[in-house]
Amino acid sequence: MEALFCKPSLRTAGAAALITATVLVAGCSKSTTVAPQAQVAEVGVFKVAPQALQITTELPGRTAAFQVAEVRPQVNGLIQKRLFVEGADVKAGTALYQIDPSLYQASVNSAKAALAKAKANLMTSGPKVSRYKELVAIEGVSRQDYEDAVAADAQAKADVESAAAALEEAQINLKYTHVYAPISGRISRSTVTPGALVTANQTDALTTVQQLDPIYVDITQSSEDLLRLKRDMESGSLKQSGQAKVTLVLADGTKYAQEGKLQFSGVSVDTSTGNVVLRALFPNPKNDLLPGMFVRAVVEAGVDEQAIAVPQQGVSRNQKGQATALVLNPQGKVEQRVLVTTGTQGDKWLVKSGLSAGDLLIVEGLQKVKPGAPAKVAAAPAAAPGAPAAAAAAATPAAKSAH
Repeated sequence: MEALFCKPSLRTAGAAALITATVLVAGCSKSTTVAPQAQVAEVGVFKVAPQALQITTELPGRTAAFQVAEVRPQVNGLIQKRLFVEGADVKAGTALYQIDPSLYQASVNSAKAALAKAKANLMTSGPKVSRYKELVAIEGVSRQDYEDAVAADAQAKADVESAAAALEEAQINLKYTHVYAPISGRISRSTVTPGALVTANQTDALTTVQQLDPIYVDITQSSEDLLRLKRDMESGSLKQSGQAKVTLVLADGTKYAQEGKLQFSGVSVDTSTGNVVLRALFPNPKNDLLPGMFVRAVVEAGVDEQAIAVPQQGVSRNQKGQATALVLNPQGKVEQRVLVTTGTQGDKWLVKSGLSAGDLLIVEGLQKVKPGAPAKVAAAPAAAPGAPAAAAAAATPAAKSAH
């Protein structure tokens, strides 16, 4: 009977084994739990490297005619005819208007008659002097009569010259009854019609002729930028190669086909705007550029042998408006740099200070990092099977530039 009570049952032994196994498993699970490690953010970088770069500046400008001539009459009279087509191209010396010439023709005829009269008087005064000269030697005439004859001859000669000058003036005025184009170019609309009375040197022009080929582009630049460029050239950081070239971007965004040259810069600063005027000269064979058009001029400022140009996506602005960038330092930490920029070149910022050769500028994954945080350069993805190796390299230029 005692043996029966002391022997454990199978159900009791199974329950004890189950409890023991549960405790062991729980203990093992608790001992092998490991805290997850923080992952280091991967970023795309651009390796900064100085390079020789043609520095250009984009400035606003307006076109202006190469020559402008306002046509005015030089004599009084009625307009009889208009001899040109408005908006057409005319050559220098082309007749534009005909003014009534009747009065001026009469003046020419009168001047011719006066000249003939003066020459007739001279025909008698000259021989008279010769005769009196011989007679005065033998006291055939008084010296007073001789001197009067000499004076009359000199006056007759002067009358001939005066009449000739009057005739020339009358002929010039007659010629002015035809109003001619002073220069070659495109003529504008006429401000008068046949029958209008015009006066010599009147205030209002009859029409205007403008030479459009070549054509000027007047460009405005701030005096501060001009001083900065001058200092850069004096210091040698910017070198100018020959005469500066200029290209144009038209109002619709298209690029003008012809290339121009910078002619001169203004000698004074506009007191109201603080700008100086630069003038460039452009060929305009098709008359695509018309006076008064707004354009954007891209001016070659010079060559910077050690220019630092970085992608625009790697540069931002802080609350003070300063240009800033995130850089991955050699210790794998993110640094924030304050930059000094001098403008843009295409899709890149030109950096004067804040970055140096070899710096790794973060251009991708900026939202995943902050100053002081660890980061690493993202690895380039493997090329697809059969794809050229160059294609894979080109797919990740930022990561490649870091190596």
